[in-house]
Amino acid sequence: MAGLTALAVAAVAFLAYQASANVPADLASPKKPGSSASGAPAAKEKKKDAHPVPAASGSGQRVVYALGAKRVWLVAKAGQRPRTFGVMPSTVSPPPGTYEVTSRSGQITGSDGVDIEHVVRFASVGQVAIGFSAAVDGTMPSPDPGLRTGGVRMTPADGDALWAFAPVGSKVVVVP
Repeated sequence: MAGLTALAVAAVAFLAYQASANVPADLASPKKPGSSASGAPAAKEKKKDAHPVPAASGSGQRVVYALGAKRVWLVAKAGQRPRTFGVMPSTVSPPPGTYEVTSRSGQITGSDGVDIEHVVRFASVGQVAIGFSAAVDGTMPSPDPGLRTGGVRMTPADGDALWAFAPVGSKVVVVP
């Protein structure tokens, strides 16, 4: 019985040796995390932000609204990743510039007749108040081009985040 066991162990050892001799070079040596097959350290890959904060939006804590991109960023302290999300602009937009949150409303009916919440107003163009809001039903349809409205619509979750981030007096930067 001992002889059969010894023979089996020898056969397994021989097969393991043959298998290791036929391993491709890139699998032959164990790799450490952060190293390449050649043994040289791999370059740390920096994840590129798909929606970087517009460079011309200033500095410090602010809400950035990019008209052309139809996007908002909530920029907090330096080093913190900003929250960003898409929005649906209305028919009237503010000119690029720096504004301040002037008023807020928890829940109202918008000028387009839609029930909205977390309204954060920051500008006016003529008689049209411009502000961020979320439709209570969660929709973000294109605005009626026949109406002059200033609501920049977002999802309820994004509206909650903006509401918590931007009290009266907060800076809002509008870029093209």
